[in-house]
Amino acid sequence: MDKRTEAVAVAPEEAEATKTTSEAGAAVAGGSWFRDAIVYHILVDRFAGYDPAKDPLQPVFLGGNLNGISEKLDYLVDLGINAIWLSPVNQANAYHGYHITDFYTTDNRFGTEDELKNLIENAHRKNIRVILDFVPNHCSVQHPYFRHALVDKKSKYRNWFYFNSTGNKYRCFLNFRDLPKINLDFAEARKHIVGAARKWISLGADGYRLDHAVGPSHDFWKAFRKEIRAVNPKAILIGEAWLEGIGFSMLKTIKIKHKYLRWLLHFNPWDIEHEYYGEFDGVLDFYFRHRITEYIAWKDDPSIWQHDLETAMRNHYQRFPDDFFLPSFLENHDMNRFLYDAGQNREKLKQAIQFQMSLPQPPILYYGTETGMTHEDPVQGHVPYSDIFARQPMPWDALDREMIDFCREMIWKRKKAAGCRL
Repeated sequence: MDKRTEAVAVAPEEAEATKTTSEAGAAVAGGSWFRDAIVYHILVDRFAGYDPAKDPLQPVFLGGNLNGISEKLDYLVDLGINAIWLSPVNQANAYHGYHITDFYTTDNRFGTEDELKNLIENAHRKNIRVILDFVPNHCSVQHPYFRHALVDKKSKYRNWFYFNSTGNKYRCFLNFRDLPKINLDFAEARKHIVGAARKWISLGADGYRLDHAVGPSHDFWKAFRKEIRAVNPKAILIGEAWLEGIGFSMLKTIKIKHKYLRWLLHFNPWDIEHEYYGEFDGVLDFYFRHRITEYIAWKDDPSIWQHDLETAMRNHYQRFPDDFFLPSFLENHDMNRFLYDAGQNREKLKQAIQFQMSLPQPPILYYGTETGMTHEDPVQGHVPYSDIFARQPMPWDALDREMIDFCREMIWKRKKAAGCRL
């Protein structure tokens, strides 16, 4: 074990001193299997089975699908993966799956419900758990219930959304008008969304990554957790609870506690994440992503800053209960690839992966990280569709075997050090 692993994968006696909940509490937590997870994040349309003749720089369906993922399970097993996180597979009108038009069906461009079930069963046979991306806060402006409510003020679906008392203005996901916000505190709307979540867990999914978790109310999340646990007590619930870039006008669309005061005082990121303890099993660790970029990607000599990075992460973890997961990630579908931020320096990417695999929290690899996927132009929030650069097709015909071997070795070392049970 090298110096970095030794320093950050906290020594047993130090770990005992920093715990804030009992071992018993951690042991009985739903989704405790997640502690040993090595997660692989897949954008379904861009991973496998896509049409190579289509232009990957256009925001259109390329044809990636569930059967394609099934065919690549052996590749993931060989890499050391034991859990996959799939982008939304519900019927949608956008290739990434987040503009949902039917929460109860799969989009045939991704595959049928039977094909999703087949993928889950095949993954389980290979000891791979399947986490689905679930988007309860909003839907596509083309969702039939919203369309009905928009044209008829007396529609039974009118209260499913946040329409103004006069006119036809409505709340949406932040400031995206094509994503109307669902009123999850209205009984019928809540029943519909929770029912969909129960369906996919009943089909065999092992849990959810919950999109824009700060949008729905805490009351909704408490009810959601109870309903999902009733179907599968071991289902994992990981929230996306982060408010970076939130403007004052967007606060009306989110439902965290004391939001206006906290905005004025400049949101404390980990305080917001901690707010979901008892509702989720954990939250995606955006703090880690910022620190790994700051101390490795942006430094001329990351080794000089190693101690600072280790200290920052150790202090960060001490803010949270021991049974609250903070899965780490270097990159995802909404941001630059790490290699781009690192100036295309592959040694920095290796250092970041090695550091990530040494941490006492589940790591998430975004598809293609292991083969050094990158881009030449940046992802910029104010530039429409620039996120397409971080969503390019998996280059199956041009894999970097040396980088893949490195990732496999880091995963193997992590499992050996942790004594993984999966």
